[in-house]
Amino acid sequence: MLFSEKFTIVRDMRTEDIYEKVKKYIEKNQMITSGDRIVVGVSGGADSVCLLYMLWELSKEIHFRLVAVHVHHGVRAEADEDAAYTGQLCQQLGVPFFLKRVDMYAYAKENSLSPEEAGRQLRYQAFEEVLSEEGGGKIAVAHNNNDRAETMLFHLFRGSGLKGLCGIRPVRRNIIRPLLCLERTEIEAYLAEKEIAFCIDCTNDEDTYTRNKIRHHILPYAETQICKNASAHMGETADILMEAEDFLQKQTVMAYDRCVESLSDFGVVIQLPIFRKEEPFLQKMLLLYVFEQITPYRKDITKEHVEALIALMEKEGSREVDLPYGLTAYKEYDRLTICPRKPENDKEQISFPVSVPGRIEVPEFGIFEFECLSKDTFFYKKGQIIPEKTYTKWFDYDKITKTLVLRTRKTGDYLTIDNALRKQSVKDYMVNEKIPKAERNQLFLLAEEEHVLWIPGYRISQYYKVDENTKRILQVQIRGGR
Repeated sequence: MLFSEKFTIVRDMRTEDIYEKVKKYIEKNQMITSGDRIVVGVSGGADSVCLLYMLWELSKEIHFRLVAVHVHHGVRAEADEDAAYTGQLCQQLGVPFFLKRVDMYAYAKENSLSPEEAGRQLRYQAFEEVLSEEGGGKIAVAHNNNDRAETMLFHLFRGSGLKGLCGIRPVRRNIIRPLLCLERTEIEAYLAEKEIAFCIDCTNDEDTYTRNKIRHHILPYAETQICKNASAHMGETADILMEAEDFLQKQTVMAYDRCVESLSDFGVVIQLPIFRKEEPFLQKMLLLYVFEQITPYRKDITKEHVEALIALMEKEGSREVDLPYGLTAYKEYDRLTICPRKPENDKEQISFPVSVPGRIEVPEFGIFEFECLSKDTFFYKKGQIIPEKTYTKWFDYDKITKTLVLRTRKTGDYLTIDNALRKQSVKDYMVNEKIPKAERNQLFLLAEEEHVLWIPGYRISQYYKVDENTKRILQVQIRGGR
């Protein structure tokens, strides 16, 4: 159904003023510059038709390429008429037009989504496809200030944080919303004054969706019974909250740099002594920010998950908790690690036989170089103290009788820890040294069967130390890597 068949708008607003308001909003938020490519989503409804016309007018002043995309969801009987009208409108304006057909209900079922969320995802996928064909640029969508107020209430009722209460942002990544400064009445007045027709989506009159209930019942009641221009005032509040959220986000990133050590192999490690010095509110913001870095979406991370992590940090000893997206968090000593959860039977052994002389390159870990030196070359004298170097070690080569291997740890590994050659399991040593659990199975050890000569970065076994009886010396160096 078209505009002229359903609506009569009181023309008490000047279209020039409305256009200038949008133009200034675009400039203020730096949405469009000369030479940009803009893909505008046009459903045929009042909001998107208004956006199309305003961007078409603006393109004459700023000179950017404008392309329109209509997504046919295959749901309503009038969908074909909407697509045809939108195509005709774009043809009249000389705007390139793309029609994308999708199956919203099939996509919703396949991905366990509500039809509303499925439609939203499919629309943005279609916009991105056309944008890619155009060689990149920005996506313009027609949300207005009433939509923003509805979103704020929707998030508030569900129990949202500060980010949700900001509602819809004017700019998010490559998505721009030029009409966010307008009320729905201003959009309808603009179209009425210019006698521009638009399509009516009958589903917008139904209360099937939660947002429609807010639109039809809650906001109108607020406007008439509580405060005139309630939506406009909510938009002003959203701007204040957005500035506050941006400020807190900067503080969160700074706290992240102070508290967090990112390790690609092991996940994200939070240094608890530093973390505990942060303000409680910033601690929670920091945890949510961590999830944003390591998960595809933050929406499934709830207040309960954040509180569970805070509680985990306060417990004594080692503890862990499962999280969404196949993640687990565990506390060891003064560190909290958040990483992908691994199956209990995931104990893959990695092993490299050692040749002397020779070299072994372990991806990311480094290059191990092995060389045999004579005692004279090494200039060892009785009572001499062997240099303490973290990544170069010397061993009595003649005490090695079996093949050396460079490998990850396995059950039964041990070190000799003193001159009496008492043994200590590698597991106990790592626990005593507070080596995080996620790192233990990633470390490479130099070993002769179960007897470990060296845990790189930590210590060597007493049995293999160079002494006055040593004739040949094995020198091992690590270069590069971590």
